[in-house]
Amino acid sequence: MDRTARLANVAWETMFRAQATLAREFEREGDWGDLLPREYGVLYALSTAADGLRIIDLCEDALLTQAGVSRLVSRLEGRGLVERSADPADGRAFRLRLTAEGQEVQRRVGRAHARQVTTAMTRALTPAQLKTLQELSAVLLAEAEAASGPISPYSERRTS
Repeated sequence: MDRTARLANVAWETMFRAQATLAREFEREGDWGDLLPREYGVLYALSTAADGLRIIDLCEDALLTQAGVSRLVSRLEGRGLVERSADPADGRAFRLRLTAEGQEVQRRVGRAHARQVTTAMTRALTPAQLKTLQELSAVLLAEAEAASGPISPYSERRTS
C-alpha cells in the first residue's frame, strides 16, 4: 500500500472512530427525554422540511429500511408528534409533518442536543479547527454525492 493510500485509510478510520465515539457519548449522556436518538433524527429531518417528507425521503436520512422507518413513524404518530397527510404530487403517497407537539419536542430536545454537540466539539477543537473540519467534511460529502448521487434530499440544509 502506498503512502497516500495508507494515509487515506488511517484518516478514514480515525474520522469514523471519532464520529462513532461521539455518537455513543451523545446517546448515552444526551437529554433525549422519552425519545430514542433515531426518533429525534426523524423529528429533526421533518423540522427542516416545511412541506413535509415522504417516507422514502426519511429512509435516506435515517439510514434505516423502509419497514424500520415506517414502524418508527407509527410510534411517533401514536404519540402525537407526527401526522400524515396526502401528497398533492402523488395520490398514492403521503407526506409526514410534525404536529405542534412534535415541533415543541424537537425544539426542546434539539436545544439540549446542540449544547451537547457544542461541548463535545469545543473541548478539543478551536474555532479555526471547527471551520476546517466543516469545510473538509463538506468537500467529502460533495464528492461522495457527485460520485453516487445525493446522500439525502436535504443534506445541504442539515447542521445538527
